[in-house]
Amino acid sequence: MKHSRWCRLLLACCLAPFMATAQHNSNLPADKWVDSVYKSLSKDQRIAQLIIVRAHSNKGADHVAAIANDIKRYNVGALCFFQGGPVRQANLTNYYQQLAKTPIMVTIDGEYGLGMRLDSVIKFPYQMTVGAVTDDALAYEMGQAVGRQHKRLGVHVNYAPVVDINNNPNNPVIGFRSFGEDKYKVARMGVAYMRGMQDAGIMASAKHFPGHGDVAVDSHLDLPVINKTVDQLQELELYPFKELIKAGVQSVMIGHLFVPSIDNTPHRGTSISKNAVTGLLRKQLGFNGLTFTDALEMKGVAKYFPGGTIAVEALIAGNDMLCLPESVPGTIKAVNEAIKKKRLGWNEIEAKVKRVLLAKYNLGLNHLSPVSTDHLTEDLNETTDQVREKIARQALTVVNLINPDGFRNEFFGRPLKGKKVAYVGFDDNGNTTLAQRLRDDLNADIYYIRYKDAVGKGGTVVKKVLEGRYDAVILGFHDIALRKGASNFGISATALQNWRQLNQKNAVTMVFGNPLSLANFCMAKSLVAAYEDDAVFQNVAADWLASKFNATGTLPVTVCNWKYGTGVLQKGSAVSYMQPIGDARFAAVDSIAEEGIKKKAYPGCVVLAAKDGNIVYHKAFGNYEYDTLNPTALNSIFDLASVTKVSATTVSVMKLYEEGKIDLKKKLEDYLPWTRKTSKAKLTLEDIILHQAGMVPFIAFYKATLNADGSVRSDLYRQAPSEGFTTQVARDLYIRNDYKDSIWKTILESPVVPPGKKYVYSDNDFWFLGRIVEAITKMPLEDYVQKTFYQPLYMTTTGYHPLERFPLNRIMPTEKETGFRNQLIQGTVHDEGAALGGGVAGHAGLFSDAYDLGKLYQMLLNGGELNGQRFLKWETIQYFAGYHSTISRRGYGFDKPEKDNATADDPYPSRYASAQTYGHTGFTGTCVWVDPRYNIVYIFLSNRVYPTRNNPRLGSLSIRGHIQDALYKALIPDL
Repeated sequence: MKHSRWCRLLLACCLAPFMATAQHNSNLPADKWVDSVYKSLSKDQRIAQLIIVRAHSNKGADHVAAIANDIKRYNVGALCFFQGGPVRQANLTNYYQQLAKTPIMVTIDGEYGLGMRLDSVIKFPYQMTVGAVTDDALAYEMGQAVGRQHKRLGVHVNYAPVVDINNNPNNPVIGFRSFGEDKYKVARMGVAYMRGMQDAGIMASAKHFPGHGDVAVDSHLDLPVINKTVDQLQELELYPFKELIKAGVQSVMIGHLFVPSIDNTPHRGTSISKNAVTGLLRKQLGFNGLTFTDALEMKGVAKYFPGGTIAVEALIAGNDMLCLPESVPGTIKAVNEAIKKKRLGWNEIEAKVKRVLLAKYNLGLNHLSPVSTDHLTEDLNETTDQVREKIARQALTVVNLINPDGFRNEFFGRPLKGKKVAYVGFDDNGNTTLAQRLRDDLNADIYYIRYKDAVGKGGTVVKKVLEGRYDAVILGFHDIALRKGASNFGISATALQNWRQLNQKNAVTMVFGNPLSLANFCMAKSLVAAYEDDAVFQNVAADWLASKFNATGTLPVTVCNWKYGTGVLQKGSAVSYMQPIGDARFAAVDSIAEEGIKKKAYPGCVVLAAKDGNIVYHKAFGNYEYDTLNPTALNSIFDLASVTKVSATTVSVMKLYEEGKIDLKKKLEDYLPWTRKTSKAKLTLEDIILHQAGMVPFIAFYKATLNADGSVRSDLYRQAPSEGFTTQVARDLYIRNDYKDSIWKTILESPVVPPGKKYVYSDNDFWFLGRIVEAITKMPLEDYVQKTFYQPLYMTTTGYHPLERFPLNRIMPTEKETGFRNQLIQGTVHDEGAALGGGVAGHAGLFSDAYDLGKLYQMLLNGGELNGQRFLKWETIQYFAGYHSTISRRGYGFDKPEKDNATADDPYPSRYASAQTYGHTGFTGTCVWVDPRYNIVYIFLSNRVYPTRNNPRLGSLSIRGHIQDALYKALIPDL
């Protein structure tokens, strides 16, 4: 009977027409929509908006009816879905939304995607697997994929990422859910994962504040205690939360933890502590987003505050949303009683409810559409395996080798083709993808030892392998439990005894599971962490054994004597991009950067330095603007100004040059026929790229678009995009699309002095070079550099038109400009000419954060290769980065040190820069320099033009050069 009710209910869900849930104008602006919805609610319904109810799609009609009752009777604010199936959840979501007076916020705990909860959905990698990857672009890519997946199913909030630092290997509840033990890596990966989800339109939630990593008790069962001082928490546990808050995370989940240094009230967990939520999170860390409690049904707090009392305590503490309280009516009753007793006030409730409603509006709940079930499962799984394969490949970690210089045949050699190979799988199923690959690819002999086998039975296999005189023996550990527990990850003592006999000099042990289980293999001759145990990860392992790629992963946790960050980066492999631990060597760098802010050379900056392929320094200073509380973050995006010349145009010219499509000795008219019969036609590309073609340095194109009184011409501009006026110049300012023709006419008519005789740094040179790239490739410059460099290098922030990809608050403002655009320039290019040209030009228009920009220049320093991909030839880089002029210090496109730098009174760019150094500076306060002699990449990004370009302090104080000097001194003590 119940089963038939359930079937009828699901059928009704599918067939019911989807109606607008809130009877309010969905086109109202946010504040008016919030006020309208709030006023429509009774007092009890307002309280219910703060309640999240547990929901499953694998339970029967009684469960569905109970939730429907909570929605219809109380108007609960949110649901948290757990186990079930995607189509069933979609149907139930549609059904519940139809019943609701106010749109329901749908949440889920999907740390590694919907596959964590739902059948038929492939899970994404665990966070600890992602923590082994050195490139946070993959964390961002996974976050975006997870976000799109959630959005497709009608989920609005994902309780992820976990940014707890797993610094206690006995932690029973975090473990594989954490990015690892390194606070910098946890923060960096957490920010990237969060950004990916939120850029996909899903609210992320940093958890479990203030840090659940260093506990030995599961808060589902009891209240864990953390005996650390506030200073210790600030230094370690709180660091990732602070970074995610700076980066714009929209919500935080509060954990059930007893931290006496925060609140020593007996049994008062942080989730119900005003000191923790209001004092520490809100006031000290400045978080103003949404706060969720961890599940209030968990024994860590529920055992001490039964019934509705815990909900009251959570609200008094400062939380917004109550996750899974014991009962909806009990919670509403308890809150009303607390209001009567004046423990809570309606003004507090109103603020919380309006914060929740605003979040719903921002998540698009004012414009709800039903979740379509057509091809739903296929859509949810569309990109998962692609992401899994990328992460599996970059995570694979060579932990230990007999010879750290590389593989040698005497112990274990790759590739294995033509060798006699044995594979021993420690696996209870007796069938693995890796074994099949080795059998098919190498005709390997396959053996299995089951964990439940007695020592003697496994010993039979050991004897056969040892007597087989194999060139290489692969020992694969599979079926490893996620948590250690009493079973030691499921690895039996007898299996380990057999392994110790097989652990010979020509053997490699590959562990497909939680890297904490590597503690069983401290004596391994050669050890590889493969992290997860499915066909994708096993195929990647087989590819590595076949030398199809080199390992670049690093351990996310400390195991045996291998500290987190350990990983043998094999020759030809990718650079390890890791956020460094604080180092006293760089105190001078900190001081110079901070002094620049004090003297108002710039409001904010980011400094990055890499040595020998590792990031050794990466810090953010100051704020977006003076006298604000909007701090610069490591992933803040800057207008690169003239660094565009080398980061977009020059590298494009280099690629086309080595492909034989550009000849620097040829003339402009050879590539741009429309320049014929002008003074520019006979200019050689060599003179142009060396800035000695004789062109004027700068043309103020914008002046011709203004009236005599300085206002913009009405025939050329519109305040909103319209037909023929879609070229955005700034906020609420669009120029006629064909004005680009006027720009080129002005350039062509500008004067030219005799070429090759005088060095005149000119933006116009790179206007032409950008057009040449477009003419040859038949692609816009922005598309060509994305396809050729930025996308394959996973440079997620680098590109033109950042507002098309990122929210405004991610981008540093430049100038409060007067005389043309008359507004704060933020997210559109500062250079007026590039703005008039549509935001894309060969000389300006590029935006990036420091980390992504570093990938491009590390690739150049590596000789044209990164992450196993080749982008340019070493010879091409050497050619363009060398000196090429008798009248200037220039290379082809690149700026270089003065030729007499070693003896100059005013050395440029740094006293210690070698003659091999190349790079560029930018007008907005940016620079990048590569020194191949010392294997150093240095990047400085600032917004020194805020609030005005008429600020000479960055240059007069020589801040960029002094920081570069300090980095050289720190990294090369013998200088």
